Amino acid sequence: MMVFWLVLTILCVVVEIATVGLVSIWFAGGALIACFLAIAEIHVIIQWSVFLLVSLALVIFTRPLAERSLNKNRTKTNYEGIIGKVVRVTERIDNINETGTALVNGQEWTARAESDNIVFEQGEVAQVVNITGVKLIVKKYQD
Repeated sequence: MMVFWLVLTILCVVVEIATVGLVSIWFAGGALIACFLAIAEIHVIIQWSVFLLVSLALVIFTRPLAERSLNKNRTKTNYEGIIGKVVRVTERIDNINETGTALVNGQEWTARAESDNIVFEQGEVAQVVNITGVKLIVKKYQD
């Protein structure tokens, strides 16, 4: 079993290097611990149990930390950068009449209110809460 666990560890590391997506490295850790148990001649059922528990623990507890540290330098896309921005309404936003535009970063977007009973007049400011397709979804801006 030691050879099996060692091969599995190496295979998981190779897959991780090839994908660079934090996919299999967690199982490499579990396989490595199981390999040590095999060297100590611990029963196979215990080896498999420890492999599964260690792998699961690594996924649950270390994956979020690893993803956060790997993604901290990620640049927001245009889409993500717009949500939360304050925009100027350039045409009356009225969901019932399906009208409305707003200016974001010098570009005019179709805009709709977050709720159908809210109307924004031209010149008002609003805050972007979502983007649906190519439409800004806005709410009343509050300082």
